[in-house]
Amino acid sequence: MPDTKKLVIVESPNKVKSIAQYLGDGYEVMASVGHIRDLIEPKNLPPELKKGSLGKFSVDVENGFEPYYVVSDQKKKTVADLRRALKNADELLLATDEDREGEAIAWHLVKELKPKIPVKRMVFHEITREAIEKARDNTRDIDTALVDAQETRRILDRLYGYEVSPVLWRKVGPGLSAGRVQSAATRLVVDRERERLAFVAASYWGLTAQLKPEEASAFQARLARVDGDRVATGRDFDDHGRLTSGARILDEEAAQALAAAISLPSTVVTVAKVDSKPYSRRPAAPFTTSTLQQEAARKLRFSARQTMSVAQSLYENGYITYMRTDSASLSQQATKAARSQAAKLYGPETVPEKPRTYASKSKNAQEAHEAIRPAGEVFRTPGELERSLRGPEFKLYELIWKRTVASQMADAKGQTASVTVEARIAEGPLDGTVAEFTASGTVITFRGFLNAYEEGKDEERNAADASDAKLPPLEPKQSLQVAAVDADGHETTPPPRYTEASLVKALEELGIGRPSTFASIISTIIDRKYVTQRGQALVPSWVAFSVVRLLEDYFGDLVQYDFTAEMEEDLDRIANGEAERVDWLNSFYFGNDKHRGLRTVIDNLGDIDARSINSIAIDDGVTLRIGKYGPYLEVAAEGSEEGAAEDAQPRRVNLPPDLAPDELTPAKARELIEAPVQTDRVLGSNPANGKVVLAKDGRFGPYVTEADPEEEQVDQQTGEVTGAKKPAKKAAAAKPRTASLFKSMDLATIDLDTALKLLDLPRVVGVDPESGEEIQAANGRYGPYLKKGADTRSLTSEDDLFTVDLAGALELFAQPKYGNRRASSALKEFDADPVSGKPIKIKDGRFGAYVTDGETNATIPRGETVEEVDFDRAVQLLADKRAKGPAKKTTTRKAPAKKAPAKTTAAKTTAAKTTAAKTTAAKTTAAKKTTTAKKPATRAAKPAAE
Repeated sequence: MPDTKKLVIVESPNKVKSIAQYLGDGYEVMASVGHIRDLIEPKNLPPELKKGSLGKFSVDVENGFEPYYVVSDQKKKTVADLRRALKNADELLLATDEDREGEAIAWHLVKELKPKIPVKRMVFHEITREAIEKARDNTRDIDTALVDAQETRRILDRLYGYEVSPVLWRKVGPGLSAGRVQSAATRLVVDRERERLAFVAASYWGLTAQLKPEEASAFQARLARVDGDRVATGRDFDDHGRLTSGARILDEEAAQALAAAISLPSTVVTVAKVDSKPYSRRPAAPFTTSTLQQEAARKLRFSARQTMSVAQSLYENGYITYMRTDSASLSQQATKAARSQAAKLYGPETVPEKPRTYASKSKNAQEAHEAIRPAGEVFRTPGELERSLRGPEFKLYELIWKRTVASQMADAKGQTASVTVEARIAEGPLDGTVAEFTASGTVITFRGFLNAYEEGKDEERNAADASDAKLPPLEPKQSLQVAAVDADGHETTPPPRYTEASLVKALEELGIGRPSTFASIISTIIDRKYVTQRGQALVPSWVAFSVVRLLEDYFGDLVQYDFTAEMEEDLDRIANGEAERVDWLNSFYFGNDKHRGLRTVIDNLGDIDARSINSIAIDDGVTLRIGKYGPYLEVAAEGSEEGAAEDAQPRRVNLPPDLAPDELTPAKARELIEAPVQTDRVLGSNPANGKVVLAKDGRFGPYVTEADPEEEQVDQQTGEVTGAKKPAKKAAAAKPRTASLFKSMDLATIDLDTALKLLDLPRVVGVDPESGEEIQAANGRYGPYLKKGADTRSLTSEDDLFTVDLAGALELFAQPKYGNRRASSALKEFDADPVSGKPIKIKDGRFGAYVTDGETNATIPRGETVEEVDFDRAVQLLADKRAKGPAKKTTTRKAPAKKAPAKTTAAKTTAAKTTAAKTTAAKTTAAKKTTTAKKPATRAAKPAAE
């Protein structure tokens, strides 16, 4: 029998090598690769359980909300490997992450592996030798309260999604989903777009003067008052364009006249007042998960998902501390390291006498970890890591290092000066008028933390009103010369759209979700097409408007920001052992004295008018409809208000796909309605069958088709279809031939010969002289290709469909199958992957650039360019993809007919649980129904983002 070792299980394979090295020979380190089991899909439950209270959610809502777990198909091999390793172990150390998900993973491992040896929980927040050895020597039991909180959240999301999503399918559109937190996030983005839709711009004018003292440089000042009345700026107007203060509005005529009068030589311009006060600015706190996502978005243009992916890699490779934290505090070790490095690099004077301390400002903050910082007792500078870190990883590490070091540095110091200048007009229509200009500026005399880092800012409204001038030395009553005076017009600006950075900030301030979930929340609403990105801005789709409106009207509590935040607080109370999982789920689902439960809401929805939910009035007689195939304008038929004929149909006008909701003003709607209508164009007759060939613009783009001559009325002069005759009733005819235009073709210029070639596709190229099989050229879902029996080869362009001959086709079939595909040509090539031993390449695929070693394909994350991906990053992407396992299939497979149903390993088995004592790894309040044998099938349309 082999020597026994202590078995250590971590979440990620990327941690295995480093941790094994630090622990030494007496330990075997393996990875669970995340969760090993999850709630089974209800349709995959054993038949005898589908009809009971368990059958709807795989959660027994009538018996303590007991979940039915199943080992995921891709994790069965992992579980088998862990079981084999466990046989030769004398102790099990669960080293999953120190958060709710990590605690739950550890608990599921115990439940599934059923170890008969001592089990200990080992936690750490950085992967360094010191941290790992300390964690090994200071183990604890599984925190069952944390497990309860994670399980409650999982069940809550299942109930929410499976109850609400079907309502969206029926009333808005198929395939939509309603997630507990994603719905609130979507509402935030939609509410901001509603504000922009309702916004009315206000116009105002002002003056900017270039003023010059003698023997000094000129400075810029803005008009502030005229005869003691404050001049209106953007902040004096509300979002409806109304003045909300007693400020004086200047129009263009008044501003131009005032500018001309001030420019006259007789106007006396003097300094009226000079104020100066000390300026001091503190450094920003070290990074939390939220602030890291915000700053990486501002400075590096990283998406929240990319930030967390790169941070995960940095953590797992020992460069930074744990990247999921609400805490802004630093350990004594980190504080000492930051102060020492600041003094060494920027001078002792840049470090304050006492260390700085920080507390989190976020609502519901959990101080479980310290802030995100460089790992170790001595921070490695970015310069020391230029060779080992490249691309996004280097950029993010540098950002974290700068922020951490700056957080322990001294305040920036300086002086802020503000000056008021009077211009007294002495002639003309404005004789006697006094115009006051103001300017302010800050001079930094001691940079302090600014030597290392300065925090970025989000977009601000009416930014044109703010200015920071560089002022020369000035004294009261000092005369100034007017170098120039310009009248400038302004308009108030609507609230800026959310960016990923500002949405993360809003979610944190409102207490919606947790910083560790922000990246997945934003990714989900983008992937679900509720939100699209325009540059950095997040723009909601019209479907998102319908979804939010339905939720607001019929599930009001569920999308209230306060209610969503309260749920997070309740989960925190469960995690702290202050509340019970079952009691809370009962109140959420079945209701209590404070609010109706989800079940009650679902049972009392009443009739939902889908047409009303999916309609928005734009103007008189113009309504936006969100239809099955997208949004369109519906225009009332002429005379409908006076009692038009019953068969008068409203007009439909498609919307441009790139038109943002706030851009659909009544004026824009009328412009679209009054635009010339694109009519079908007759190209001629097909000499082979006598049918009319038409060029049309359809829902999926321009195409050509055939029609029987008697079905069309054709204008003999223009060749346009002017109407359609209703054909007499006859037997069902064959579907007319159609063909999409190539990307290089124009609907307005396509001719009959080209249309006939398109309609004749697929084209017979010839017959293979060896096999006797016919070779065809066809246009498919993934582009043009050749087909010979079951064998295919891609063509390089659509035009090749018409030009490739038999010799060229045979030459292509003689090549390796993927040798000719343009999508397979390498954009970059690297050395062999250390795992597969095969060369790594970057290729351009159907969904964008991806990394491959011929066995594993990994998409390059959004926001990351091909140029930034080097060998190390490519290896990391492939490793991450392998760790996730194979993608779930979208089709279900029947189980073999003769195979007996799999046994469940625990149908309502119970184990003792003692939250207060926490002396065992077993969880004991609830029976967890589990199975490891039954293979779950994937739902065709998953109802919730769980």
